[in-house]
Amino acid sequence: MSDLRTHYMGLELKNPIIVGASNLVTDIDNLYRIEKAGAAAIVYKSLFEEQIQLENLEFYERENEYSDRAAEMINLFPLSISGTPDIMEHLLSLKKTKESISIPVFASINAVLDETWIDYAKKIEETGVDGLELNFYSMPEKVGTGYTNIEKKQVRVMKEIKSSVKIPVSVKLSSYHTNLVKHIADLEKAGANGFVLFNRLFQPDIDIHNEEHHFPYSLSNSEDNRLPMRYAGLLYGNTGASICANTGIMSGSDVIKMILAGADCVQIVSTIYLHQIEVITTMLRDLEIWMESKNYKSLSDFRGKLSRNNSDNKLPYYRAQYMDFMMTTSQILKKYKIIN
Repeated sequence: MSDLRTHYMGLELKNPIIVGASNLVTDIDNLYRIEKAGAAAIVYKSLFEEQIQLENLEFYERENEYSDRAAEMINLFPLSISGTPDIMEHLLSLKKTKESISIPVFASINAVLDETWIDYAKKIEETGVDGLELNFYSMPEKVGTGYTNIEKKQVRVMKEIKSSVKIPVSVKLSSYHTNLVKHIADLEKAGANGFVLFNRLFQPDIDIHNEEHHFPYSLSNSEDNRLPMRYAGLLYGNTGASICANTGIMSGSDVIKMILAGADCVQIVSTIYLHQIEVITTMLRDLEIWMESKNYKSLSDFRGKLSRNNSDNKLPYYRAQYMDFMMTTSQILKKYKIIN
């Protein structure tokens, strides 16, 4: 039998498949099915500071809607001591998740303020989770906001969190950076134990009939995994941190590709929505069948075989978008069955 074990942020996982952050993992029955299907770990649904702030504002407005209506009635409800009920609910759910399953559980946070990143990280560590994933993403809204300001803040936050908690910490990154490899090196120097490539961002669309924005939910597909596969190959052998590929990991073949490029593990979500939780079992079986057909005993036998460092063909890791000679017009037309 093939040895599917791998390591992620210093933790040994029984195989390379992690279920990424989503609403799927908030249901206890889903958690049991995920563990039974063979997943190596899960990432719990992300805690977003902006959502917490909005919910707290709504809670405050409802609580004080009838305040100061009369001299005899300044407050209708007793004053709230906590002020952050949604954070407590998230922490309790996270703790319950950790206690309900035997596979590792990672938490995920996306904050805005420096102090909030630290506060959330400390509180989450107390739940007993195995690690923390920082969901770094920033959309510059002003011309004067330089890329160095954004990246320096992320490095600073990483340093402060690592000095505040003992559990391993990874970073889930956006691909939108001037020099992503350099930024990853800076984050690793600041203490990052792993990198998740990449954050799938849900961009707004425009409804031309109602003339308003809306946010369609679109699942990923295998075509979306080219960029994380390329960066996994660039990073292999050039970082001491773990590499986790994310986005477009739909089948066992996709898992194999990522490991060949250099990833230690993968995160999946869309394929579970499309094919149910039990697709995890199928993906693991396909991985084992492929390994046996190639006489690979363990993942380390082929991890990084097609990385930039190890591959005989370096072309895929250079200016591939300009390689028009790689695919002629007739090849494109044949691929999309426009011509025979």
